[in-house]
Amino acid sequence: MNDNPYPFSRRRLLAGAAAAPAVTLTGVAVAPTAAAATPVRAATPLVVRDRIATAALRAPDGTAAAARFQADFHARLAAWLAFWSANSPPAWSAPVQVLGRVAPAGDALTLHAIRYRRDDELRAGFAAGRRDASHAATLASLHHHFPRVRVLPDWTVRVGDGPAGFTGAPEQVAFAVAACRELWGDGDATAARWAEHAGRALARAGQPTDAASHAGWAAFTRISLRRGLGTESYE
Repeated sequence: MNDNPYPFSRRRLLAGAAAAPAVTLTGVAVAPTAAAATPVRAATPLVVRDRIATAALRAPDGTAAAARFQADFHARLAAWLAFWSANSPPAWSAPVQVLGRVAPAGDALTLHAIRYRRDDELRAGFAAGRRDASHAATLASLHHHFPRVRVLPDWTVRVGDGPAGFTGAPEQVAFAVAACRELWGDGDATAARWAEHAGRALARAGQPTDAASHAGWAAFTRISLRRGLGTESYE
């Protein structure tokens, strides 16, 4: 049985995600007090979705599971999945299932697996319990699109809504160190000098830049995704 009733190519998936509405965060106009200095998200109705892009949303046990999302978070997830798919091996279909749980507020996802179809078989391009290069690669793709990405004790990955970019968060630094060691073979990578080690990977890929910059973080996460999924070796 084909779990993907919309047989889009990965190029069409990517184009569709790119056409998603622009994301905005709405501030609340109040008196200029210290407590009101930080804008907050206006209350908006959640949207019910049973898919992320063209992939069916499934509960961790594989059963169908519609969920309630913040609309902007769902749009970011669609763009992320298109990015992951566009940088996966050509023999893989566009993802047909995403297994995970959405937070009650609709602004976070705990990711368990991503499944694609190859030779009419359903396969896992990412599985939380499988500590391999695809796990690190998928983390890279999530860090490319979201500011908050955390690996939980069972190796599932919790991702929170927000605009992409390097913030210096401990989770980002920990990912960069692990990626340098596990994907790029740099066993000397440390948290104190992670940007230097990541810079070596960028130079190796022909993209020398500061890994802690906005452009450098985007480039580092992109090349780490491609190396982890085996679409580029950069040798």
